[in-house]
Amino acid sequence: MTIRFENGIVVTLGENNRVLWNAAVVTDGDTITAVGEAAEMKRLYPDAEAVDCSGKIILPGFICAHHHFYSTMARGMAIPGEPAENFVQILERLWWKVDRAILEDDILLSAQLPLIDCIRNGTTTIIDHHASPSMRDGSLDIIEGAVRQAGLRASLCYEVSDRNVKGGGIAENERFIKKVGKGDGQIAAMMGLHASFTVSDETVETCVGIAREHGVGCHIHVAEDAADRVDSLSRYGVPTVNRLHRLGVTGEKSIFVHCVHVDESEMDLLAETGTIVVHNPESNMNNAVGVTPLLTMLKKGVLVGLGTDGMNSDMLVQMRTAYLLHRLANRDPRVAFVEAPTLLLQNNREIVRRQLGLTLGEIAPGRPADLAILDYHPPTPLSEANFLGHLIFGLVDAVVDTTVCRGQILMRNKQVLTMDEERIAARSRELAPQMWKRLEEL
Repeated sequence: MTIRFENGIVVTLGENNRVLWNAAVVTDGDTITAVGEAAEMKRLYPDAEAVDCSGKIILPGFICAHHHFYSTMARGMAIPGEPAENFVQILERLWWKVDRAILEDDILLSAQLPLIDCIRNGTTTIIDHHASPSMRDGSLDIIEGAVRQAGLRASLCYEVSDRNVKGGGIAENERFIKKVGKGDGQIAAMMGLHASFTVSDETVETCVGIAREHGVGCHIHVAEDAADRVDSLSRYGVPTVNRLHRLGVTGEKSIFVHCVHVDESEMDLLAETGTIVVHNPESNMNNAVGVTPLLTMLKKGVLVGLGTDGMNSDMLVQMRTAYLLHRLANRDPRVAFVEAPTLLLQNNREIVRRQLGLTLGEIAPGRPADLAILDYHPPTPLSEANFLGHLIFGLVDAVVDTTVCRGQILMRNKQVLTMDEERIAARSRELAPQMWKRLEEL
């Protein structure tokens, strides 16, 4: 089907960003066919279905480079006992119990709910990291089904860890990687690992071998808290990044999440190996683990993307949080105005190119038809020269009206079309207390 998304402000992004007023984007199936002045597009494609975007701005769909779908059902849950004093206690008292309490029905719901949130926030591509030790085998198939139902794109993996059973999750990752192969443009696979301090050398080497055999990268949390660095130094005699590099985890397709507690030599190693780092500012602030040395990494040439770490699915909020956090952390009002948007608009698209083999994040003929259409009446002139100012201080608060992925309209007039949000939320309200009770018994 050919569709004209017309009469809006089109921001193309990409290598040569253009801001086009009263413009239209024409899609045919899952591909963008043309971009230009609205009247001209109507003349050239008169039979296309018309979607009026008056009073709206049309952007490429957003990308989340690190998510945890399964964390959603913990929302509003009371945590028994004394509040956690540090990050390791947060894991032990909350997240390692949450993932063990999740069963088959919970896996489906805990994927469907954040996928709805992604649609509502114009996030069309997600790199997820899953864990459910009590229902591990086949869990990635359940999540894949939810992604396909939603109509979004995702790269999926299972979190391998030795903490419940040695090498737990290796078989599920290998099975899913073999099933997905090189991906079909909608679903891709990675080899997931939890973190350095919960995996032995033997487990890591097995994971790396499988990843290399199938040409995929590893997706692992790295030095999120100082405890991960201390563990690596005390047990292996080297910092976390060095240990993982020695075991072969680094590389252009691998994602090292967080990298808060890394030194300059580790950053140099990340740059030399082309290893991806994903920054999750809200999560780091919430867990009080510290601030990723983002500006230094970028100066060294590390490819740093932006994720949510399960906090939410709103990438514009994560972008502005990064902007504010690094100004404060560096006590310098001159920084992060360009760097924070770069993570979201440029670096995330390169990360997805490596993972899914697609060039997303740009509105241009021949590019995939992934769009986020937001309500926005610019209160001041808007052009290529000042787009970032509108992005950080205006669009971050704009409401997404329409979301398009692979040429399919997933939400229109703020109504999600591919999933029954009311029914899914109601079912989750039934099952979440049961999951919470199982958690309390662990």
